Amino acid sequence: MQVLDSSAFINEYHTTDDIASIPMVREELEGEASYRYDADEGSGMHVHIPAGDTVEKIKRAARETGDAEELSETDLRLLAAAFELDGVLVTDDYAIQNVAERVDVAVKVIAREGISETREWTFQCQGCGREFDEHRDRCPVCGMELARKNPA
Repeated sequence: MQVLDSSAFINEYHTTDDIASIPMVREELEGEASYRYDADEGSGMHVHIPAGDTVEKIKRAARETGDAEELSETDLRLLAAAFELDGVLVTDDYAIQNVAERVDVAVKVIAREGISETREWTFQCQGCGREFDEHRDRCPVCGMELARKNPA
């Protein structure tokens, strides 16, 4: 089973495998891409709504990798659907790919190269330079904003 992100519909992705998606992907689409979603749904695409506890598991994994702030609610639910369906997630989104790797969800990319390594981001204060493992809106020491930093 392949679980399709919005990029699959935008890039006119085709497969002979069984496919699934979530209702929130449809809400992101416009024009011809939305018609492709509707056509696939009419042709038997499984529309899945993941369980709340699975979504929470994905959110925890996203916080662990440092991608939580980069992922939308749609992204989180799409990952949860792929996890529950034991499917291959079809996406070009790097943050989704990074979290998918953490939760052992296979990924197929469409128009871009896939990720070459997983990352656990750190966050650095733009004022005092201190680093933190978890994202916060402001530095607890000096109050300046934090920026995501590549840990490599």
